[in-house]
Order: sequence, then structure tokens, then C-alpha cells
Amino acid sequence: MPPKAKAPGKGRGPAKRKLAEEFPPGEVLTDTGKKAWKLGAPIGQGGFGLIYLADESSAKTVGADAPHVIKVEPSDNGPLFSELKFYMRAAKPDLIQNWMKSHKMKYLGVPKYWGSGLHERGGKRYRFMVMDRCGTDLQKKFEESGKRFPRKLVLQLGLRLLDILEYIHEHEYVHADIKASNLLLSHSDPNQVYLVDYGLAYRYSPEGVLKEYKEDPKRCHDGTIEFTSIDAHKGVASCRRGDLEILSYCMVQWLCGRLPWEDKLQDPLYVRDSKIRSQENISEFMSKCFSSQDKPDEIQRFMEEVKTLDYHDKPQYEKLRSILQAGLKAIQAKDDGKLEFNTPPSAAAPTPGRKAAKRKIASDEEDGAEKADGGSKKKVKTAPKKKEVNGVKKSPKKTARPRKATTPRKHAVPKSRLVDTETQTSPGLALQKPRGRPRKTKA
Repeated sequence: MPPKAKAPGKGRGPAKRKLAEEFPPGEVLTDTGKKAWKLGAPIGQGGFGLIYLADESSAKTVGADAPHVIKVEPSDNGPLFSELKFYMRAAKPDLIQNWMKSHKMKYLGVPKYWGSGLHERGGKRYRFMVMDRCGTDLQKKFEESGKRFPRKLVLQLGLRLLDILEYIHEHEYVHADIKASNLLLSHSDPNQVYLVDYGLAYRYSPEGVLKEYKEDPKRCHDGTIEFTSIDAHKGVASCRRGDLEILSYCMVQWLCGRLPWEDKLQDPLYVRDSKIRSQENISEFMSKCFSSQDKPDEIQRFMEEVKTLDYHDKPQYEKLRSILQAGLKAIQAKDDGKLEFNTPPSAAAPTPGRKAAKRKIASDEEDGAEKADGGSKKKVKTAPKKKEVNGVKKSPKKTARPRKATTPRKHAVPKSRLVDTETQTSPGLALQKPRGRPRKTKA
């Protein structure tokens, strides 16, 4: 019997979280290494606490150009504590710098960890973490580009993510939640992209000992439903091949606009089975997503290579890079380090003959604030349940009969969300456009 699907919106995180008190600009926090940090203005707020601009403590006021952020939450809460484990083990500046030097890299898209500790104020204790500041997220760019990224850009993003994944995999972790909203551009260089939000990061190989393959019905469907791996759908702990499978789904969506299972994201079992079928016949899956003349052969080759991996296998990162580089060569492009997001209008138009999926994006200030600089979140995310429009469903074969008129339901869309208006560094908090076109109804 297949595992029972979790109800949308129900995660395994704590039911209630205390909100952090807002600290005044100039508050000084001292980390465990006795280094003092001064807070600037808050640039994001979520259920776990607040995100502030920050810099090393000095007589100067922390300005809008501050290079760091500090995430603060009540010490009784858990999300930041979970993410902190990854940053302390794998994101220290010297670790990242040594890796870049040994691999002859100009940069690595993992935010650096600069310190953490506990702070007391008004008789209450707060946990905090200091990290690199990042800019806008790629989901916002994706929406602005008409839900299409140029092929060159997608292949470049794939190469950057292979660099990132190889690094975190070699440091005993997998990310398990790769998606556009967890990819942030650098605050100082728009051609650099960083993978953030390690709330689901899993230590798959503590002290070099690989975790065993074990299906657990209680863990089914962890991650972001449209991208999460088949292993995660089955309740298996995350592994390296899962990260690469998630990356392949992301690249397909960035190129064609949507994945075939996005019409039923409220049904995790349907999504799981659709992904299983896509892996059984990758060529057929690609044909569902692209026209014959637009099909990116390198993405199919990438997916076929990932499919060969067993649960404990170490990926051949260099071979996967060569596949994406061959794709650049096929379109007479090269990885010049410049990320160009502008998509021609013709490329942004929906593929003829394909019906866009109607999907509502709910406002979620907590998730947005955390994504602004790499925060953690609930472990299960599903799309909101689809509803009828005016009580009428279209039939693909028969003309819809007249129905009794009903009052249309109003779907409220927030006019604004919390944004860092001076620096635009809270990407997850910006208003997101509804996905897809509204379904037409017949009287």
C-alpha cells in the first residue's frame, strides 16, 4: 500500500514559534569568538525572527551598504539552530577559500559563515548567526522573464550549481531543496549566484559513514513538491543523486516554463508517480516539455547520467560539467561568467497547444524573509488546492452546459510585501505574480 500523502501545509516543524523582539539599530551582539557585531536596520521578518543588516562593531553607523546580515530568533526556536549546524561545519571562510584555491575557482556560491552566539535582552535569550549578505532571488528573475530563461543562462546556472553541490557533498552534506527562490544573486556582483536556505540540508555521510537506504512513510514528500527527488517522495533520506535529480527538474522548468506534473501539486502521490514515469522514459518526458526543434539534448543526457547513479554512488561531476559545456558549444555560446536574464518575447510565450496550469502563489512572509538571506522553513510544501471558477469545469470533449450563476470567489492578492526598499535585498518578500493564465469559463 502506498504511503499516505500528507495534507498540504502540514510540516514536521514546531506548531508554534516565538517571535523575536525588534532590536534598535546600533545594538551590539558578541559571538562565541568574542567578536562584536553591530546591527543596522531590519530587512526581513519571518515567523522565526528577524534579519538585520550588520557589520563589525565600530563607531560608525551600519549603513545600507553593509556586507553582512545577522539572523536572530528566540533561543527556544529550532529553525536557525538546524541551519547553523551546516554553516559551522561546511561554510567557514577558510574552508571555502582553501577549496576555491585548490580548484582554481574565482568564487563559490556558498554564503560564508562569520560567527554565531546567544544574546540576552530584557531577560530573554536570542540565538543569532552572521553570514554574507545576498541580493535578489532567481524566482523573481524567472517571473520577470516570462517564466523562461535563455538556454545559455540555464546551462551556466547548471555549471555553477555543480560547483556548489560538489563542494557541499564533499563536506558530508546534501542540500535537498534546490530551486530558483533559493538561488540568490550576490549583493555586490550580479554575475555571481549563491545557493542558500540549508534548513533541509542533510548530513548524508557523518565522519565518512554513508547512511543506509531506508524508506520511511513518516518522511514522505519532504522538500518542495514540484522539484523534490523520488527518494524524498518515498521517505528515503536525501543523497547526492537526489540533489542532481532536483537540479535536472529545475533546468527543465527554467527552459520550458513548467513541469508536466505542476497541474496536480496538491496530490504528492501523483507527482511522485509522474516523476517515476519520467525517469523510466526520459526521452518521452522531454517530448512533453519541448517541441522537437527546441529539445535540449544536453539536458536529456544530463538526466540519463544521473539516472545511472545508485543511492550511495559518488557523482562524476566533471562528466556532468562536460555535458552542459557541450550544450553551450551546440548553441555557439561559452561560459563567459556573465549571467544574462533578458528573454526575447517570442521565447517567453507559452508553447502552442499546451494549456498553462492555473496556480495560486500564496503570500508567505515567513518563507520570504528566510529566503532573503538563506533561512530555514517547514519541511513539506505543496501548492494550494485547485478550486473551480464560478462553479464551472471545462470539459475537453463536450460543450459545457449552462449552470446556475454563482458569485465569483475573490482571491485576494496582497498589494505589497515587506521589501528592503533601499537595497532590494529581501527577494523572497517581493510581491509574486500569480502563475499561469486564468481559466476561461462559459456561461
